[in-house]
Amino acid sequence: MFGFLKRKKKEKFGPLIYLSEPTIIYHTQTEKVILKILEEKLGSNNIVLPSDYGLKGTSHMIKDAEFFVAVAIIGKFTSLVVNEIKIAQGLGKKIYTLNIARKGDEVEYIFTEGIPDDIEWLTPEETNQLYEDFRGEEFSGFMKFFFGDRRREW
Repeated sequence: MFGFLKRKKKEKFGPLIYLSEPTIIYHTQTEKVILKILEEKLGSNNIVLPSDYGLKGTSHMIKDAEFFVAVAIIGKFTSLVVNEIKIAQGLGKKIYTLNIARKGDEVEYIFTEGIPDDIEWLTPEETNQLYEDFRGEEFSGFMKFFFGDRRREW
């Protein structure tokens, strides 16, 4: 009846990619940029995006993916990403890292094959502290700059 209201789904192409990302970037401009980078670098928009599943676990989907992409923010893997990397390694998946860093007034996206040695692997406690720091007063402007304003963009 209201078929004209349905959004046309973009046709999927390329190998299946599992994107392991910190929950703090779910549904942000940064997430949209990451999807464009993966399409460009890996020739695929066929991506398992955990943010599409809310708080439901998606780690069981790693086994079906050809590629696994771990997202680091400012040189750190959050504990969720760490756990998923371990699963991907155990399954022998091809792993890539996308580190999101700040360079002056710019956000820099560094895409590399494998896992760079200089990325820090956070515990759940360290992840909580990182998120608290991002949400703190001194980072509020930084958060909008770094990840975008969720309300405005979604």
